[in-house]
Amino acid sequence: MNERTVLGTLLPGFEGSVLPDWVERMLREGLAGVCLFGENIVSPEQLRTLTRSIRAANPAAVIAIDEEGGDVTRLYYDRGAPFPGNAVLGRLDDVEATWAVGASVGAELAAVGIDLDLAPDVDVNSNALNPVIGIRSFGADPELVARHSVAWVQGLQSQGVAACVKHFPGHGDTAQDSHLALPTITASTELLRTRELLPFAASIDAGAAAVMSSHIVVSSVDDGVPATFSVPILQGILRVELGFRGVVVSDALDMAGASGDIGIPDAAVRALAAGCDLLCIGTRNSEEQMRAVARTIGEAVSTGRLEAIRVTDAADRVAALRRATDARATTAATDAVLDHERAPGGLAPEALTAAFRLPPDLRETLAAHDDWVVVRHEAIPNVAVGDVPWGPFDALAAADPRLAPVDAAAWSTGEIELDARAGVLFIGRDNARRPEARDMLARLRAEHPAVVAIDMGWPAEDDSAQIATFGGSAAVGEALAGFLVAAMGGSDRRTDS
Repeated sequence: MNERTVLGTLLPGFEGSVLPDWVERMLREGLAGVCLFGENIVSPEQLRTLTRSIRAANPAAVIAIDEEGGDVTRLYYDRGAPFPGNAVLGRLDDVEATWAVGASVGAELAAVGIDLDLAPDVDVNSNALNPVIGIRSFGADPELVARHSVAWVQGLQSQGVAACVKHFPGHGDTAQDSHLALPTITASTELLRTRELLPFAASIDAGAAAVMSSHIVVSSVDDGVPATFSVPILQGILRVELGFRGVVVSDALDMAGASGDIGIPDAAVRALAAGCDLLCIGTRNSEEQMRAVARTIGEAVSTGRLEAIRVTDAADRVAALRRATDARATTAATDAVLDHERAPGGLAPEALTAAFRLPPDLRETLAAHDDWVVVRHEAIPNVAVGDVPWGPFDALAAADPRLAPVDAAAWSTGEIELDARAGVLFIGRDNARRPEARDMLARLRAEHPAVVAIDMGWPAEDDSAQIATFGGSAAVGEALAGFLVAAMGGSDRRTDS
């Protein structure tokens, strides 16, 4: 098997903000491209220099990124995204606004030389306790998710950046994170078609350039086999039933749901054999690792375990994807503006509060107390989100120094004491999934005259969170801070203690 053809299916990540020698060397040998992450990005200028160096090594390289435009952000990894995120857009249910946000993301990516966005997430979040999708989804209604998926895809691709809808055939009804385990969906094939598949079918019909497979088992279709390795799912459903002709991208093969028991090289062979074309390998790969993957693929072809035509077809599809994008031309004509002072898609912060879930008497509750303290619950984020700034905390502290946040863990262990007369704004993410957050709230409610629970993740279906924002990006955090300060009296709040 021609090694250049094999390399033409591989999409690794790497450490650092400059192109490593080994990646440059493999790009010249035919490596399909690279996937960039937050740790690879320092500034727009640095990122443009990096993508130019990738293009210099291989003009046909695909440069991919996970920029979902919400809590999952790479361009704004150091400060949080200026975009509202999918769940907020779904709550607003304005497809023109969703198109505009997709176009804004596309313009930002094209301006720095990126041509494949591993977004949008088109999963239907039917499980409110889902640990990895949640606010990355447009919602729990398949038809709503479908129409906003189409709008986001078309907005993004209007800027010459290819969209990759994910996580096929649907990761929304899972209670496990495929980064850490192998989840199973038990939905019938009928439910799969009317719920999970609807947004994918709509996105494919709208021209989505790529589809990402998921490391989940759909027991009604191929019991025990992850979708990334499943011929019935990738060939039978995606290619034949849905008629998809573009590039199938694997989710990262370093995830436990893919390679936990078999290792990345064997996972790569199985993904290609099932129908994946472009193999995401991980975030911090090495030359030794990539050579091992390529060697294992070559050996699988030599022994007949993997058909050579399957690898050739995959590499050809990837090359066609790159030819179909005009990101390089857009880059030359557009100046990057990575600045969240502007409102992407025309969505000003105050407009985003329309997506919040609020009780009717909340403003009265907030105005009734002169003294409030902010308690911040910092739960470990899922791997997809990473360590990105979130929430309203800086904006609240800037508006009133007394609203600088108190760490919930420090309060819980007694390191910090709160004035028992003060009201408490308890701010966390996905509080319903976190027993420690629920326990803290119970204690606070027993000790304080007023406690307002704020969930900036996907809230419980009950009303345990008085405020649910359906996202924690910088844009949503600023909107929440503005709402809270105004409701508490703004600059008229008492300053005596």
